[in-house]
Amino acid sequence: MQAHMELKTKRKTLRLISNGMYVITSRSEGHFGAATVTWISQASFKPPLIMAAIRTNSNVFKCMSDSGLAAIHILECNQQDFAQKFFFPTQANDGCINGEPFVDGVTGVPVLRNTPAHIECRVVRIVTDVGDHAIVILEVIEAECRDLVRPLTIAESPWEYGG
Repeated sequence: MQAHMELKTKRKTLRLISNGMYVITSRSEGHFGAATVTWISQASFKPPLIMAAIRTNSNVFKCMSDSGLAAIHILECNQQDFAQKFFFPTQANDGCINGEPFVDGVTGVPVLRNTPAHIECRVVRIVTDVGDHAIVILEVIEAECRDLVRPLTIAESPWEYGG
């Protein structure tokens, strides 16, 4: 049965799904990847799993596919400027990624210093054959919460990403 859905209605409806805004980082040998992403959700308690939809043509997807590691950074509701830095191609130099300082996390993945919380993950599975984004299943290895904040969501930003 083929549904006839108006494109405008579909977009408006999909944008009602609440999405946070996060920055994902990864590294594969000397290459770095970082991107602002909105399609992330917890997927399991045991083991603790997170699922993320990632563009397959991005540096961060290439790095996390190669290394099997990534860090998800939670942003505070007033960090729109921070999120915008990671809409652009990844530039890593002098201990910074896109101008933001990082340190090596427990897993060796780059952890951005100016975020209130982050989660270091191991890639468990990547599904690439069902849509225009890869679905990446990540297992939580380490987490740090430096400050309890109200997280940034797409609804509070000037951007939209919803199908």
